[in-house]
Amino acid sequence: MDKRPIGVFDSGLGGLTAVRQLMEQLPGEDIIFFGDTSRVPYGTRSQETILKYSRQDINFLMQFDIKAIVIACNTADTAAGAIVQREYDLPICGALRPAASVAARTTKNNRIGVIGTSATIRAGGYEAIIRELRPEAQVKSVACPLLVPLVENHRYQRGDRAVEIITGEYLEPLRDWGCDTLVLGCTHYPLLWDVISAYMGPDVTLINSGREAARALAGTLREADLLSGRDGGGVCRYYVSDAPEGFVEMASLFLQRPVEHQVEQIDIERY
Repeated sequence: MDKRPIGVFDSGLGGLTAVRQLMEQLPGEDIIFFGDTSRVPYGTRSQETILKYSRQDINFLMQFDIKAIVIACNTADTAAGAIVQREYDLPICGALRPAASVAARTTKNNRIGVIGTSATIRAGGYEAIIRELRPEAQVKSVACPLLVPLVENHRYQRGDRAVEIITGEYLEPLRDWGCDTLVLGCTHYPLLWDVISAYMGPDVTLINSGREAARALAGTLREADLLSGRDGGGVCRYYVSDAPEGFVEMASLFLQRPVEHQVEQIDIERY
């Protein structure tokens, strides 16, 4: 048993959807969450910049004597995940490979869609892993740069015409192409689940990348005997790099539950 906390980082607050999954799957684990809100979004940055930011985020989390890390940002995982996994001596789990693996197993017609930030789509990480695991699969990827700002402005529900129109414009080529599996390659997108599901239809399986990252980490911790051994009682502490005003409201949105602990602002450039 290992009662040390799990570290989670994201470019903003969307990664709290992955924290939500960790809370549900591993209720006895303590979590340290860092949202790099002063430098969000990572999706428009170069690979070199994203790697620098990811290292700083991890260095901050390492001061809490964490036992594992979740990269709850598809952009950071795509640009830096493989590199930081080699650089740090602890389990680091991103969303990319777990979600791609589930998509490769799930598809029946070998047509898989991927939506994400511009940087995630540009890097082509999902396509590479899916084709590695299922060479016969076809992958069509679409960058959706307006979806994150919509979610962060509380525009994510069915019936919101702006949300439905913009989401439909992004998803139309994937629906017309006939994919039967769609990877939500950004941890903001689960809040748009109902809108996306309604547009794509009941025959398309949606893959929540944050949920798959949490499942992968849970498996890693079990295999390594690193679970806390508690059935419940885990707590989450929150840190951000910009002013924390409005955090509780936004975090409660992503977590789908009240935030029980105050958020602290830190200077991420020190790390």
